[in-house]
Amino acid sequence: MSLITFAASPLVITPTVRSFTFSPPLRRSNNTVMSAVRSETTSTCPVLTMFKKDCATPTPFLRDVANAIADDMQAGLAVHGGGDLEMILTYVDALPSGKEEGLFYALDLGGTNFRVRSVQLGGEEERVVATKSEQLSIPQKLMIGTSEELFGFIASKLADFVAKEEPGRFRLEQGRKREIGFTFSFPVNQTSIDSGTLIKWTKGFNVSGMEGKNVVACLNEAMEAHGLDMRVSALVNDGVGTLAGARYWDKDVMAGVILGTGTNACYVEQKHAIPKLQNKSSSGTTIINTEWGGFSKCLPRTIFDQEMDKDSLNPGEHLYEKMISGMYLGEIVRRVLLHMCQTSDLFGQAVPAKLETPLALKSQDLCKMQEDNTDDLSSVGSILYNIFEVKGDLKDRRRVMEVCDTVVKRGGRLAGAGIVAILERIERETKRLASGQRTVVAMDGALYEKYPQYRQYMQDALVELLGDELASHVQIKHTKDVSGLGAALLAATNSIY
Repeated sequence: MSLITFAASPLVITPTVRSFTFSPPLRRSNNTVMSAVRSETTSTCPVLTMFKKDCATPTPFLRDVANAIADDMQAGLAVHGGGDLEMILTYVDALPSGKEEGLFYALDLGGTNFRVRSVQLGGEEERVVATKSEQLSIPQKLMIGTSEELFGFIASKLADFVAKEEPGRFRLEQGRKREIGFTFSFPVNQTSIDSGTLIKWTKGFNVSGMEGKNVVACLNEAMEAHGLDMRVSALVNDGVGTLAGARYWDKDVMAGVILGTGTNACYVEQKHAIPKLQNKSSSGTTIINTEWGGFSKCLPRTIFDQEMDKDSLNPGEHLYEKMISGMYLGEIVRRVLLHMCQTSDLFGQAVPAKLETPLALKSQDLCKMQEDNTDDLSSVGSILYNIFEVKGDLKDRRRVMEVCDTVVKRGGRLAGAGIVAILERIERETKRLASGQRTVVAMDGALYEKYPQYRQYMQDALVELLGDELASHVQIKHTKDVSGLGAALLAATNSIY
């Protein structure tokens, strides 16, 4: 694991309300792009100037965003549907202590692949004695088939995985069923630690007859049908798994954040501070799954964000996610570059046809361009040619770099504001930072891991909003791929034995 401690920097917080100017869209026919002739070259680019202005996230504005997220968190804790953030009860009331022993499993289903893991736990002295994992692809036809077909396939692969276990390394106590932590990264209405009904499929899945069904029951039935003596003891998402897996090694972990293709965050909340728990036990703590991607208030949305949202699979939803996660950063840049081509001298006189292709530019392409430190920005030129078949001159490449930096800076700083909202929520109940106690955020996701510029902008925002003193007690831990371990550990802490 890598550990990042925030360095302090000067801080000024003056809450204000900021308004935004949206550039009007320019609609062009796709059929006439290649023959389009643009206006004469100008020394400046009004589209880029306006876009940078509309994307600006000064400290006072970020404070407003953090406060708005905090307000939505409180509203979501008060009543179901109270705000943009769903603030889902996970029923994870016991986190790993390090004393867990025995053989447990994890199954991670969240996309076109699923991963199976076995973990032999040896208590406080030995911790993780042995672990083995396997990643398998889900055939496309099963992603749009029936629930029996999908879970039957998963159960059959689980059975194959268990059959290949090495008896010397993995030992199941006699008389026990195998217990599994099921990471199911689709929207679920969770009703207990080991049950939850599917709200809707996402990520290209559309399995029939599943909405409103208990996903754990579907898996348990499939495992039984395949003669597999195994049961689901914990249903979690990847954020909760990341928090639990990191907490196993570090007791100061209080939040888990995913910043990858998508994004989400969860944190440890005091039960007495959750009004919607009503008559349930109000002592101790539980993990709250914020589903923060759905936040939508006071965001610096430009016309490019609006049009991308309109063309997306879920228009009007997950607006925060569409500004900070890896799936969308490249697409925003592409749309800005296309508009610049249509209204200025970017890339010469004709609009490149491939620049019209949605989702052609990925976040990893932006990262590679921003890492180009050559005098002539040759890497930027190569990437533009490979993707769009354009030969931009040095001025073009610099403009492209400006667009990339503007989008990534906005995304990283908005993500930082979200983390601050969670840290301040934790602080309100615990006073950890004010008392000098270390507070750790477990972080996973390829965007955070592989994009240093994004990471730096996020860290800058955290320090600006928290101030030097409080920020000095915050640590971000990159905890790559611990969600599987976390799911297995939660199966252990919620074991029926």
